[in-house]
Amino acid sequence: MSEKPPKVVAVIGGGAAGFFAALTAAEADPEAKVTIYESGRRTLTKVKISGGGRCNVTHNCFEPRYLIRNYPRGNRELLGAFHRWQPSDTIQWFAERNVQIKAEPDGRMFPTTDDSQTIIDCFETNASRAGIQVRKNLGLDDLALDEEGRFSLELSDGSFAHADRVCIAAGSLKGSRIEKILVGFGHSVEPLAPSLFAFNIADKRTHGLSGISVKNARVKTTRKGSEQKGPILITHRGLSGPAILRLSAWEARQLQTENYHFDISINWLGDVSENQLRHQCNDLRASQGKTLIRNKSFFGLPRRLWERIIEICGIEDRSWSQLRKAQESKLIAELINAKFSVQGKTTNKEEFVTCGGVRLQEVNFKTMESRSVPGLYFAGECLDMDGVTGGFNFQAAWTTGRLAGMAMTSD
Repeated sequence: MSEKPPKVVAVIGGGAAGFFAALTAAEADPEAKVTIYESGRRTLTKVKISGGGRCNVTHNCFEPRYLIRNYPRGNRELLGAFHRWQPSDTIQWFAERNVQIKAEPDGRMFPTTDDSQTIIDCFETNASRAGIQVRKNLGLDDLALDEEGRFSLELSDGSFAHADRVCIAAGSLKGSRIEKILVGFGHSVEPLAPSLFAFNIADKRTHGLSGISVKNARVKTTRKGSEQKGPILITHRGLSGPAILRLSAWEARQLQTENYHFDISINWLGDVSENQLRHQCNDLRASQGKTLIRNKSFFGLPRRLWERIIEICGIEDRSWSQLRKAQESKLIAELINAKFSVQGKTTNKEEFVTCGGVRLQEVNFKTMESRSVPGLYFAGECLDMDGVTGGFNFQAAWTTGRLAGMAMTSD
């Protein structure tokens, strides 16, 4: 009886998910012939620039039911997947390869070297050790399935390759050959939309205040939409920071339909209510009536922002005892219900993410295999799933890459 020939595995895309799928497959089955095909000149480009060049590997959250709350799309499908591979597994995987991961106070996790090259070197070293072939400047032009269930790959240089298993890990599919290939196989690709972007705002209330950050603000769209809490950063173009980026992610598709022209409401003081502020104003009238309003910033609000708000309210030269009820109401509105008109978006290149991709119902999230094309697998951003900023998108890449890599060499 002849021995079975080694499995041939083709991974399309040399990013985070592609490398992790390839490494998993090669390490699970050392006999397998694993090749990564990357259409660009470089691999792992997002890993290189993530976190300002430090690489935000994952997030310090080890309970899947809490972890999935950070995924506007894909949270339901990722719940089971995270029970199979989650941040603690990622940290251990890197530790076993002599890369230590540290947590920062906000939960983001980085290599202790604070250098994304550490992660790249780890992947490239272990890929070489596992015998993985990495072919750059070589994309996928077409894909066919023969009667025996093997794939024929037509590559961008006109050559052909064959594989028993194919993993699509090519990132965003917008307008690509791969999108057309998948549709040809009967898959549905959800429309793509940018996620994780800053808001462009031209408003005198923020003009000249670039660089000011408010730690615990709340922001929401004025129509019925999600509300997000966290730091908000005033920029020279408008507003950014974690709360803004999360709102852009959860509302990505709706904001696209509005052509990125919409209204938001901000509570600069986070959880502080109107009643609390009215009580504080009354207390200040009674106890510090002669004190100028500009000398007392509420709840640690940055002084320059506080001064701008009271200037807008026309009370910069008034004392607390001179504050009229109508002026008080305007002040409270500017503090906890400030309305801004957004007129466009600015993408943070380090965090560029798109929602949209292969419809999740068409993929088995236990194995990441296509439900309609046996032997075809998916990992990473090519799927209609995305996370907020903080290492969540990389964790989804590691998890889906791991599950795909294990399944491709399991039989």
